[in-house]
Amino acid sequence: MPSYTRLVNKSHPLDPDYIPCDLTEAQIPFQAAPGDPKRLLRARAAQAAQELFQRARHMRLQLSGVSGYRSYKRQEEIYRQSDSGLVAPPGCSEHQTGLALDVSCAAVNYELEESFALTREGKFLADYGPMYGFILRYPKGKEKITGYAWEPWHIRYVTKTLSLYLSLINLTLEEYYQL
Repeated sequence: MPSYTRLVNKSHPLDPDYIPCDLTEAQIPFQAAPGDPKRLLRARAAQAAQELFQRARHMRLQLSGVSGYRSYKRQEEIYRQSDSGLVAPPGCSEHQTGLALDVSCAAVNYELEESFALTREGKFLADYGPMYGFILRYPKGKEKITGYAWEPWHIRYVTKTLSLYLSLINLTLEEYYQL
């Protein structure tokens, strides 16, 4: 199975020692300081994010990355500190793959909240992300399928071919792998 399309969730976790070999700092506006691991993505995902963000700028939109790569150990810390059942257990976060990116904008103070979907940037991300290889990984109405709440800010690189296919027929990765 190609690593870009690997299903990662509570039923399909990553090993604790999994670290992508081609992590690179994405050259996009970020809410994290240079050198912060949150700015890292796998090389192909970083390139696609740069192209997506460039398209947004041409449309006078201001997207900003909030969180990219997250190690198993960092996810473990976040999970322990969380008091909600909404945080992925360690090994079950797509951020560990280096293919997931949380995105926000000034209109929502760069927060990760559902109202992002109503912003021009949120609508752009949903509409244009698939053209650059990204899907909205946790779509509204599919919570029981993905096992996670709706997250209009969380995109996942899966290649252009697969992202366009999934978006066209409204499938999640879980549904795709059950075909």
